[in-house]
Amino acid sequence: MPALSRRNAAVAALAALAITVQAPSQAWAGWTDQTDGKQAKGGKNGRTITVQTKVRTTVNGDAKSAATGNLSSADSNWTPPACWYEPAFSPKEIEKTVKAWRGFGDGVPLFEGVGEFVGDYLDSRYKEGKPYKNYNLDKQGKGMFWAAAVNPNRKDDPEASACDKQPFWVDEGKTPDEPLAVTPRILAEYAYDELPVPETEIRMAPEGETKVNLPTWAWLDKAKFKPVSVTASIPGSGLSATTTAKPVALTIDPGTPDAETYPASGECPLDGVKIGSPRAKGTPADTEPPCGVRYLRSSAKGGAYQLKATLTWEISWTSTDEDGGLLPEGVYGASQDVVVREVQAVNR
Repeated sequence: MPALSRRNAAVAALAALAITVQAPSQAWAGWTDQTDGKQAKGGKNGRTITVQTKVRTTVNGDAKSAATGNLSSADSNWTPPACWYEPAFSPKEIEKTVKAWRGFGDGVPLFEGVGEFVGDYLDSRYKEGKPYKNYNLDKQGKGMFWAAAVNPNRKDDPEASACDKQPFWVDEGKTPDEPLAVTPRILAEYAYDELPVPETEIRMAPEGETKVNLPTWAWLDKAKFKPVSVTASIPGSGLSATTTAKPVALTIDPGTPDAETYPASGECPLDGVKIGSPRAKGTPADTEPPCGVRYLRSSAKGGAYQLKATLTWEISWTSTDEDGGLLPEGVYGASQDVVVREVQAVNR
């Protein structure tokens, strides 16, 4: 192998090593820049220069939410995206990133001089025409370097390493030829992870304790269980999407096979604006409810059944740039204790 090729191979290997280890604080940890009013925060993921995502979410017009939980996809083969590429660095920011790397390893045994090697390696890509010249400074304000961003909710997913390309240039107004480039749909899928839903705690009658063979009515507080939406956007990019979750059905698992549900499937559908119904005063005790459960055995002295109520949410999304549509349904459930007693007969 020619000497130059060996040197290039060594530089690439050292660059890969250096980018994999903890980078210097002035290069990554908390590094930000405010070039042209566009903030970028650098990072690293394995060998790849990444960016902390600029995606911002708003819940029903308010950035704050009293969320108590997040949905899981009813489709076990689908999850929101773990990573994507988004507009990240201006030419001046890429130049600053490379220069920051040159200080890496100074005064540190075994890493002394590594920063210069890494700087040379990155300069070959962003300064010396392989493929960019002089960090594209002549295009300042005419586009951005897009970089890999990891979904902070899924940073431990194996798929988070799928975005392994170094930052690449995209002219202003152009769509990158990259399947994982951020789109309104990706933003909608990201917003899926951010949807806040209330605890699925159902109300029951009788309340607190029921009796064997006595139908127990179940329903949801309609004031709590209503559609909720989240808008995800990248400021300054024109990209945004709104994802909406609407409750459509309640599934009841009594917590024991010695029980019957109403309906028999255990799935109580949305009826207008409510799921289930409170038992009206004067209703005979043996009246079957539209949604509920009947236990066939007691829960034993001092015990309780763990009834699980799972709410299914229909998920849809819209945007100004794409048609939108449906995403996989989401589910969120919770368990609650139900004490079941035998009916006590009194003989005189």
